Amino acid sequence: MFMVYVSETQPLVDFLRSIKNGSTVLMASYDEPATKLSEEARNLIAEMGSTYVKSLGFRDNWVFVGAKALPVKLCLFQHIKNNDKTNVYENWPEIIDMDGCIPKHME
Repeated sequence: MFMVYVSETQPLVDFLRSIKNGSTVLMASYDEPATKLSEEARNLIAEMGSTYVKSLGFRDNWVFVGAKALPVKLCLFQHIKNNDKTNVYENWPEIIDMDGCIPKHME
């Protein structure tokens, strides 16, 4: 777990760089994924297939499954925008419930 809201994002960037090519990656936001996430971290996550990482807003809920350095992009995601008019839990969007199949990668 990386607490990017209260600390530097370099440990996250270092971790993302260290992931072995072909590895499946699962990410989920809790509290605040947007305001402190560095551009470098966003770019590394986008390279794993995320289409929403660069547009995440304050307290958005986001779950993402992708993979590092695959010739075919694997991307499953759910994204719920933080919106005071539609939030279910006061200042928080609804909980994300995601299911699906993650394909096995063969080298």
